[in-house]
Amino acid sequence: MKTPSRIALTIDLSQQGKHTGDAMLRWSDNSNPLGYHPIPVVSVKGAGGPVLLLLGGTHGDEFEGPSAIMRVLQSVDPSHLRGQIIAFPTLNMPAVAASSRVSPLDGANLNRAFPGTRDGGPTAMIAHFLETEILPLCDAAIDLHSGGKASFFEPCALPTLTDDPALATKNMQLAHLFGLPLVWRLGGHNDNRSVNSAADRAGVPMIATELGGGGGVDPGITDQAEAGIWNILRHLNMVDGEVHHPPKPRVVEIRDPGASLYARSEGLFDRALSAGQDVTAGDFAGWFHHVTEPERPSVRLTVPQDGMILAHTNRGLVTRGEMLLLVVQDVDQAL
Repeated sequence: MKTPSRIALTIDLSQQGKHTGDAMLRWSDNSNPLGYHPIPVVSVKGAGGPVLLLLGGTHGDEFEGPSAIMRVLQSVDPSHLRGQIIAFPTLNMPAVAASSRVSPLDGANLNRAFPGTRDGGPTAMIAHFLETEILPLCDAAIDLHSGGKASFFEPCALPTLTDDPALATKNMQLAHLFGLPLVWRLGGHNDNRSVNSAADRAGVPMIATELGGGGGVDPGITDQAEAGIWNILRHLNMVDGEVHHPPKPRVVEIRDPGASLYARSEGLFDRALSAGQDVTAGDFAGWFHHVTEPERPSVRLTVPQDGMILAHTNRGLVTRGEMLLLVVQDVDQAL
């Protein structure tokens, strides 16, 4: 028997037209002891058709996704929409308000919290609400991420390679139609506590994205994300227009976490490579300067394995264990 969520909506998702309101996250703390922490929600419902879920702000320092979603919501006309868009532009609103990857309410990472629990902390409550109350209503979903303040990603779409071949094919199709030239397939090293995995459990075709990063809004990348959402809306026959079929993208996957480069101590990574570059094992990756201990010699770092740099740190001073370069490998994948 399904356990109902503690989070309630202030709008009725079954109503026609465009409606805005809140998901009411009731969490008693010093900032809001008797009220609720609002998570904005928008429903745009037209005639009969599919339901598309749009998510942004799952991490609170990633702003290209929320911006692209808001652009679409400003433009979509419910009288010309077949189906429904349910949008949470800032799903982790407490984190977005703090421009923080994790929630200031409990320090938890929402994209590592699924399936969540109704009786857990605020992040677990949001995860439980989305997985049990919202995803089962949907026919497709898009969760827009970027690298946030900590890192920068080569823009890419993220489909899950699920155990269900039909669902895996639908995921890859959405990734292709989103239109970015790079697809990061989530395989055996995918984290099962993410929105992608929640959609897999619900049987809902879904992609995430990584849209650059840096903690701001890149205009070119946000343009690409907006165009990707509209193309998927056309593919689902929710709006009029010709579906754009982009060239076959490059598909990559994490085959070995040991292919990436991590900091071995505290210091400054003087990076020589950037996201999107192809690399060979032994390539010069950059200098590591011990700026807190300048008497120590700088270390010449090299790339551990062949592949492509999917992401790099966006931080100056880093600590032991932090990702410096995320290296992925190509996948032979028919689309």
